Amino acid sequence: MLGMFMYMLEARKELLVGLSLSVLYITYYLVEVVKRPLLVCGPGALRTLLERDVPLLQTPYWPTPWCVEARLQTVLGSILRSLLLPHARYRREVLRLADGGQVALDWLENSAGPGAPILLVLPGLTGGSQADYVRALCAAAQQLGARAVVFHYRGLGGIKLTTPRLYCAVSHEDLAEVVEAVSERAGDAPVLAVGVSLGGLILGQYLAAAGDQARVHAALVVSSPLDVERGSECMERGLNALLSRHMARNLRRTVCSHSLVTAGSDEHARVENATSVRAFDAAFTTRHFGFGSVEAYYRAATLRDKLGAVRVPLLCLCAADDPFQPLEVLPLAEVAASKAVALAVPARGGHIGFLEGWWPAGQDQYMARVAFQYFSALLRNPDLLHSPPKVQVQTQTEKIETPEKQEEMEKQDKVAC
Repeated sequence: MLGMFMYMLEARKELLVGLSLSVLYITYYLVEVVKRPLLVCGPGALRTLLERDVPLLQTPYWPTPWCVEARLQTVLGSILRSLLLPHARYRREVLRLADGGQVALDWLENSAGPGAPILLVLPGLTGGSQADYVRALCAAAQQLGARAVVFHYRGLGGIKLTTPRLYCAVSHEDLAEVVEAVSERAGDAPVLAVGVSLGGLILGQYLAAAGDQARVHAALVVSSPLDVERGSECMERGLNALLSRHMARNLRRTVCSHSLVTAGSDEHARVENATSVRAFDAAFTTRHFGFGSVEAYYRAATLRDKLGAVRVPLLCLCAADDPFQPLEVLPLAEVAASKAVALAVPARGGHIGFLEGWWPAGQDQYMARVAFQYFSALLRNPDLLHSPPKVQVQTQTEKIETPEKQEEMEKQDKVAC
């Protein structure tokens, strides 16, 4: 009897401890995790629209309760979306560039027809049209009633290099030609653009360089390091270095698949030994694009001091706990001083994570819902859209009609050194 009593007492203690820990975690979750996104935007029509017509920016973001840590959001977000989002089917178009290079445009099948707006998607560092977040954004385009097209940078998506040039964070000249081609197909319909991570950097570079001449009506960037100089330091810290190592490995595969470095050379050895994004940029990117140092490259890639030149409505969605650009390195003052740029900062979300709900499955992802609400609000208020200049454009394209051929070409990107 005494043994039974002691067992019940111990069980009761364990239950009380469990309940206490549960109460503590729930309190922590409700107080420190669930918060309304910080909205940074100067006074004016864009801020009014965001506060009035984009409900997600005015309500608390509820991260997945069992996955609130930044790196878990980053990794599990990619894994779960990759497994659970349906495979997308595209029609490929190869665009010949002015310097003889070529890039791929993947047009989503079964999307809206002629006359509908076009959503141009720029993937991340080595992403493509089947990347999990790209599929989520393409689903948002379908919900928006827009045509979706995904831009593959030089050397990605199975497209062969026809010039010895790859791509980087300042490769906005290629995007300018892509935007011209997409605008030609859009006719009088609006061209919307969304860039993720590196894609957002390239998109921001284009918008700043083009100014009033930008051929985009509205833009969104997700998890893009707006201050590359300071953000690059965050990439090397603690557990973040593991994510940087994974990204560097993908970059090495891309370079090696196109034989851009000579086997046995000192440069090849430096690239092979690059175990972080910064080390890879020092070994390859700076030399490939003529920068004197990795610091000079990151200075050129930083958008912080270029946001004032943007004339297109631009919303930046960045988590405060992003491993690569936490809240303390975001250019809050520069965004607040801009007339066209807004910054939405949920307290959690990691890097391209933004998981929510007990089981974060399906196409209704947070970043996709933000994209839908933001762009639909602007389309309902066309007077707030940028008015690009009217230009007649001639482009050279080659169509690859079968999705099977496209998938075969994309598999070439997965070939390791």
